[in-house]
Amino acid sequence: MKKILVLVLNCGSSSIKFSIIDIYNNEKHIFGLADCLTLQNPSISWKTYKNYHKHNLKQYSNHKTALHFIFSKIILKHSNILNNLKFISHRVVHGGNETKNAVFINDLVIQNIKNMSCFAPLHNPINLLGIQLSMSILPSLSTKNIAVFDTSFHQTIPKIAHMYAIPYHFYKKEKIRRYGAHGISHSYVYKKATIMLKKPKNTLNIITCHLGGGCSITAICQGKSVDTSMGLTPLEGLVMGTRSGDIDPAIIFYMHENLKIKIHDIYNILTLQSGIKAINKKTSDFRYSEKNYFIDNNAKNSVDIFCYRLAKYISGYTCAIKGKLHAVVFTGGIGENSSLVRKLTISRLSLIGLFIDNKYNNQKNTKKPRFINKNTSIPILVIPTEEEIAIAQETAKIISHI
Repeated sequence: MKKILVLVLNCGSSSIKFSIIDIYNNEKHIFGLADCLTLQNPSISWKTYKNYHKHNLKQYSNHKTALHFIFSKIILKHSNILNNLKFISHRVVHGGNETKNAVFINDLVIQNIKNMSCFAPLHNPINLLGIQLSMSILPSLSTKNIAVFDTSFHQTIPKIAHMYAIPYHFYKKEKIRRYGAHGISHSYVYKKATIMLKKPKNTLNIITCHLGGGCSITAICQGKSVDTSMGLTPLEGLVMGTRSGDIDPAIIFYMHENLKIKIHDIYNILTLQSGIKAINKKTSDFRYSEKNYFIDNNAKNSVDIFCYRLAKYISGYTCAIKGKLHAVVFTGGIGENSSLVRKLTISRLSLIGLFIDNKYNNQKNTKKPRFINKNTSIPILVIPTEEEIAIAQETAKIISHI
């Protein structure tokens, strides 16, 4: 069978994951990560076949610089792969009500992504940048770009969970509601969990925790998202790298009226200067807080607050589950790699039947999905997310109808 390769671009708030994947067997021909973008030590690492490469970018390099490097120094250097590259698929965070499934990108889709940028200002413009550069650098594939939306998976959330307690016309006319994010990741790890638990996906109730630069938690009941922590925008919910998560809305009024801070500046404070970065007073890179947990009170506070908020959400989401909770899943850069976060979070959840096994939790350098719970516990799983594989699978679905 002739190979059909798809380039998957997953542009996050501080990183870019990229892969060239065979959509029929999920084989990765090139894959890599541009990490710590806009921070002090950004870098790009990638693998081509069995060869590993790494390139350090200049301090505070942005997504545009990283994308140009990915195309010019990596992808375009492999003509044998380019000959079989047929599609480019993009993770897009916010699609609103208009896009419930993956779509081929045209002018109307681009306009919708722009319209939704007000709800995902750290993400949609970056997603759009990836789309525009892809079309410019590889014009022969300009009509073969596909958008896969994070919000699609959360379209099943019922009204009791997705409506806000504000005047109804804001919901009906302006579409102000909970949309969620990280849907591609939550859906992927849920499916993996059902395989590990050896149960059909339409029978299991699982709480999934995607923890990275952005963080969210989702209650999934019989394969459908029924509640999620991010709301109209990816600002609501858990404490994140630079985002505050939940706050009293009156704080905004107080800052504006009493402290005379402009609304635009307040938004920047809550999205770019808050979260882990604000509490540890150093950086949004969670690895710093974990490394200095026992020697720096600010670092310790940032981890403790992060884990407390996460534990509150996990326990709260048990009420969204109809019937028995079958598992809790940790994924994302922090969820997969921070044994400290998992330990501190689960230590608060014994009342709902969660008990961690320190031996399995502390295993290092394992990239395989695994159980980390005691025998007496509801299953606790660590599953590395593969959003790029999930996007490639969505690509296979949409092109099957061509």
